[in-house]
Amino acid sequence: MRAIAMTRVAALAAAVALVAGCSSTSTTTDGGADGAATNNAATAQGADGSNVTAGSFAEVAKLRTVFYFDFDQAVVKQEGFSDLEAHAKYLSNNPGATVRLEGHADERGTREYNIALGEQRANAVARLLMVNGAGSNQIETISYGEEKPAMLGHTEAEWALNRRVELSYTSR
Repeated sequence: MRAIAMTRVAALAAAVALVAGCSSTSTTTDGGADGAATNNAATAQGADGSNVTAGSFAEVAKLRTVFYFDFDQAVVKQEGFSDLEAHAKYLSNNPGATVRLEGHADERGTREYNIALGEQRANAVARLLMVNGAGSNQIETISYGEEKPAMLGHTEAEWALNRRVELSYTSR
């Protein structure tokens, strides 16, 4: 009986290791299979569907600035990576630029829990920006928790719009 339990534990550990080995946390590219260097300006798809190269503030202003999260999660969704990479490149290329990351949560949970969750979400976005070239001195994070909802209401659709991080560029 004990051998069966140990076999199951070993199989589970192997499956977890396999899944962890197959996942990727990097949000950068190496320029393609041939290893060619990438351009300093990041390209993302703007809100209107056009490609945007984040070289100037007018171009970065076309990028998405609100990033949504799943319930009770502080993991940046894959769909936001290209826009956040472009924001990071803009910040990297413009050392005087600063961005404020405002973390939010829906109304479920205690006030303290939601403040902490909003902070975790803002910090997750900040880490992604810094990994892609933004300086820590260019990023300010704040959490509003449930205090500033985007939508009032008590449905899943309304709560989903409140689970977010908003980017706001500031001047020094």
